Order: sequence, then C-alpha cells, then structure tokens
Amino acid sequence: MGKSKAHRIKKIAAPKSFYEEQTNDGRVSKKQKQPKIRLRAEETDYVDSKSSKKILRQARKQQAEVNFLDNSFGPSLAESSTIRKRTRLDDKESSGDESDLEDRNEPDINGENLYDDIKISEEDERALQMFQNKDGPKTRTLADIILEKMTEKQTEIQTQFSDNESLKLDDIDPTVREMYKGVRDVLKRYRNGKVPKAFKLIPKLRNWEQFLYITEPQSWSAAAMFQATRLFSSGLTQHMAQRFYNLVLLPRVRDDLAEFGRLNFYLYRALKKALFKPAAFMKGIVLPLLEAGDCTLREAIIIGSVVSCTSIPVLHTAACLLKICEMEYSGACSVFIRIILDKRYALPYRAVDAAVFHFLKFEQDKREMPTLWHNSLLTFAQRYKNDISSEQRDALLHLLKKQSHPKITPEIRRELQAARCRDVEVGQSLALEGEVEFQEDNDYTPMEDEEEAHGSQRVVKFTTEQQNEEEESMDSDDDEDDEDDDEEL
Repeated sequence: MGKSKAHRIKKIAAPKSFYEEQTNDGRVSKKQKQPKIRLRAEETDYVDSKSSKKILRQARKQQAEVNFLDNSFGPSLAESSTIRKRTRLDDKESSGDESDLEDRNEPDINGENLYDDIKISEEDERALQMFQNKDGPKTRTLADIILEKMTEKQTEIQTQFSDNESLKLDDIDPTVREMYKGVRDVLKRYRNGKVPKAFKLIPKLRNWEQFLYITEPQSWSAAAMFQATRLFSSGLTQHMAQRFYNLVLLPRVRDDLAEFGRLNFYLYRALKKALFKPAAFMKGIVLPLLEAGDCTLREAIIIGSVVSCTSIPVLHTAACLLKICEMEYSGACSVFIRIILDKRYALPYRAVDAAVFHFLKFEQDKREMPTLWHNSLLTFAQRYKNDISSEQRDALLHLLKKQSHPKITPEIRRELQAARCRDVEVGQSLALEGEVEFQEDNDYTPMEDEEEAHGSQRVVKFTTEQQNEEEESMDSDDDEDDEDDDEEL
C-alpha cells in the first residue's frame, strides 16, 4: 500500500505583512548578537580574582615541591601543619567556587560545645598539672618507626622494638614508588569523590606500612584521612587496624587539636568510623592516649564524646575500664571513667571491684583531689551502688571522710547509704528460697490412689447402710402382714 500524501501537501504561504502591521501586532525584529571580543592576557590591564587564586595556588605547590626536594624524608610536622592551615584558608576563600560539594555546609566539631565544664581557671590548671604523668611513653608515628627501621638496616645494629618487630621492608620497584608518590599528591588536595585504586590495594599488601609511608599520611587532607580510616578499618585485621589507629590516626587528631583548638569534622567522623573495630579502638587510641601522660582535658572530652554516643560491646568497655583503673591517675582518666560509667552497662563484678579499688587507693593521698575525681565517684555511686558489697560500701564511706567536697560529697554519702548491696540481696534471696521450700513440704496433697481408696470406703459404707434399711423395711412389712392375718381370724 502506498504512503499517504498528506504530508506532501505544501502549506500555503501566508501573505507578507508590511512593517507597520508587524509593529501594530507587537512583533519587532531582534537585535543581532555582537561577536564577543576576547583579549589576550597581555592586552588586559588587570587579572581577575579566579586567575589570581590559580596563580597563587600553583606558586605554593611549586614552593612545596622545592621544599620536598630539599628534605628527602618529606616535610616536618610543623611544615605540614602550616600547609594544612593554608589549605584551610584557601578552602574558605574558594567556597563560592566549590559550593557543589556535599559536606561543605557541615560545621566543624567544637570541643567547647560538648561539655560545660571544659573551661577551667588557672588554679585548676595548676592543680591538674600535679596529676600529669610526664614520664609516660611518648606518642610515636609511622614515620618515626620507618626511620628507625631504616637506620637499623643500614647500620646493622640489632635493637629490640616491640613496634618494629612486625614491620617488613622490601625493595620497591621505582615505577611503583613513583605511582604512590602520585597518590600522595592526590591525597594532599583530596576533598570528595573517588579514591585512587592504588590506594585501595594497600591493605592487601604484605608490607602495607612501607607503602603507607610513601604517601606521607601527615600531609593528607582531613577528608582523605576519613576515607583512609574507612578503608583500613574494614580491610585490615584487628591487630593491623590497631597499628594504623595508633601510628597514623591518633597523631593526626592530636596535631589538629593542638594547632586549631578544635577537631575537624572529617577527623571526628574518622574516629567514629574507627569504632567499627572496638578492640582496636580501645587498644590503639584510648589506652595509648592515657598512658602517654600528656593528654589534655580537651582531647579527653572530644575523644570521649565519640565513646559516649556510640554503642560498644560490654566486654570491650569493661576491659578498657579495668585497664584505666590500673593506670597512674590523671584528669583524663576521670573523664573516661565517668563517660564509661554513664553508659550504664551491666558490667561484671571484676570491673566494678576494680573501680572501687581505684577510688580507695586515694585514701592516704595528701593531695586535694580535683572536681573531676569527685564527679566520677558520684557517677559510680549513682549507677553501681547496688553492685558493691557491704564491706566496699563501708570503705567508700570511710574514704569520704578523707577526701571530701563541700557540694558533691553529701550526694555520694546519700547514694551509698541508700544502696542495697549485692551480698545482702543474695542472702535475702537464699532465705526466701528456704521459706518457699519449707512451705512446699508442709502442703499435703492426697494422691489418686488414696482418693480412690477413700471413695471405695464411702461406697462400701453406703451399700451396708442401704442393706440395713432394706432389711428393716422387710421386717416391718412382715409385721404388718401378721397383724392383718390376726384381724381376719
């Protein structure tokens, strides 16, 4: 069948109207677009703001490369902190150009908003200095361990380091080294998006620490540190993740807090993501931070807030509390003890006893304990007063006579006096069980056989009585018949 010819019909052209009619109808001719004239850079009198920012950024990048060539082992911590500070300022200036980023409007976590008592006076600061353990082990970074291992290999001196025993250094191909140097440059200016695939392969390598050292973790951006924490917390084993937290994440967090006085939002998210492995978090961040002896209250409160707002298994929390109670006392220890006790977990009696002994060892201490210590004792009395024994309660009441606070001590004493100790509750429960057993022995319930026997006796008794009644009725009938016979005669 042929095609329709409807579409082939030519439209009749409308009669052309004059210019006067077009103007009356409201149709006017459009103005022709003028061609844009772009001047060269040499012909312009000034440079716009975007071009000047790009020029300054390239100049700083070239200056950083020159400084890196001068120093073979990469920039120092002070230089890396200044670089991060400059990049943060550049990000604030160029926020209009990068408004499409998804996390740009999220505020940084400020330590001052977490707790009200973070501001302390000079007298409290001097008092807390008395409890600082400055002889503790210093925080080590991955760069320190790599450099020690390299010097050990070069000089062939057999030294014993617990952290260096599992570190393995291999000869890396130059092309692979150059590739990971390129990954390093990407992670320095990373904001969002995909992470290089070569970086995702690091957790699967045997000498992953060596490749991680090439990328220079101390110069990563905060967003890159968050992505790295996500990757290593899920891809590494518990022991390897603990080393990453202790050697990379913890020094970066402390450096950021010391530099800016607050923690970056991405680093705070990295700490929350690190709790994916709670045992590695406790052993790699919390315990080393307290054992160092130089932990500030700001660091303890901000890292403790991550613990307080996240659900952690009870056994890991109890083990961490047990280790903290055995440490040498500092103000940061009281902060973590109070945060763990406020989670209201059903802690085992061993952890509760360790907390009691932790407070009792200050009975003979002649120093005036800070308010943080009294607050932690009040929290323990409020949460676990029914889990201590009567002897421990008496010892804590005696402790309050030696270490007292005008406002907090009366509350602690009131909580301890109203406690129902665990040994008293156990004794009452045993006595109650004995009474229940005695009542059950006195209660007599007849057996089925006995009931049947009694029923049969009742049936036999009923039959005998019925027979007697029948015999009596028969005798009476006989007497009546005899009397009738006599009357007839």
